[in-house]
Amino acid sequence: MSPENGYQHSGPFNESDIQVSTIHRIHYAQYGNPEGKPVIFLHGGPGGTGSVVANAVFFDPAIFRVVLLDQRGAGKSTPHADTRENTTQLLVQDTETLREHLKIKKWHMVFGGSWGSTLALAYAQAHPDVCGSLVLRGVFLGGDDYNFKTKMNGLLFPEETDRFLNFLPENKRSELFEGYCELIMSDDPTVANSAAEEWNRWELSISKIQQDPKDEIEAKLADKVWNAQHAKMEVHYFKNGCFLEKDQLLNGCEKIKHIPTRIVQGRYDIVCPPREAYEIHQRLPNSELHISSLAGHSAKDPENLKKLVEYCDELGKLDLHL
Repeated sequence: MSPENGYQHSGPFNESDIQVSTIHRIHYAQYGNPEGKPVIFLHGGPGGTGSVVANAVFFDPAIFRVVLLDQRGAGKSTPHADTRENTTQLLVQDTETLREHLKIKKWHMVFGGSWGSTLALAYAQAHPDVCGSLVLRGVFLGGDDYNFKTKMNGLLFPEETDRFLNFLPENKRSELFEGYCELIMSDDPTVANSAAEEWNRWELSISKIQQDPKDEIEAKLADKVWNAQHAKMEVHYFKNGCFLEKDQLLNGCEKIKHIPTRIVQGRYDIVCPPREAYEIHQRLPNSELHISSLAGHSAKDPENLKKLVEYCDELGKLDLHL
C-alpha cells in the first residue's frame, strides 16, 4: 500500500550541472535507485525549484531513478532569474539534453504539476517516443487572464485579493498584470523585490484548500533569490503566452494519445481551475482523471498527494519496454 504522506528519500546519489547555452547552466539531482525506472520531475512556476528532495516524495525509491531538474533561471540553475534565452521550446530542449547526458534511453514517466504539466505536455508532444507515461497535476495549458482570475479569487479570498490589487497605484489596477509586470521587471531592485513579494504572496495564499500559516508564507518570501525567480519567470512567460500557439497543447494530444496518462486535479483549484484538466482528459483516450473532492492547487493537499503517489506506484508496475 502506498504511504499516505509519500516516500522518504535520503540524499541524492548524484548532483551536477550542464551548460546548455552561452548563458545558462541547469542544475539537476538524482534520487532513489540508480538502476531504477527513470522518471523526470518538471517543476511548476515557471520559476519554481525542482531539485529539492521534497519533490521526490511521489516516487518509491526502490523502484524509480528520480531525476529532479531546475529549469533555466530557477532553483540552483544559473544565472538566477534570467529571462534571456528562456522559452518553453528551450526548456523542452534542455529536458532532452539532460536525458541524453544521463544516457537514459526513454523516460518511464514524465511528471509535471501546474506549469510543470504545461512543460510535460509540450515535451511529450515534441518527443513522444521517449515518454513511457505521463502524470499531470493541476493542469495549465498556457493561457492566463489575471483580471478574470482576480475577480474570481476575490470572492473566495477577499483579504488577499484586495491586498494584491491595492499594492498597485489606482490607475494601474484595471490592467493589473501589466502593472505588476512593469514593477517586477524594474531595474530598481527595491521596487522589483517588493512587487515580487506581493505577486508571490497572493499565489501562496490561494494555492491550498487549507492555507499555510502566514509566518510560513512570510518565511518563504524572505528568500530573495526564490522571490525574484518565481515572479520574474512567471510574468516573463505569461506576457509571452508561454511561447505557445493558441490551443497548441490540446491540438497536440493526437501525438500522445497512446501514452498512459494519469491526471490529478483539485476540485477547488483556483490557480489552475479543473476545466483544462478535463479538456486534456477528453483528448487522451489512454488517460484517467481523478478530481480530488477536498483539494486545491497544491500537490501537498492530502488527497492530491495520496492519489499522485498511488498513480506513480501503478505506472511503476507497467512494463513499458524501455
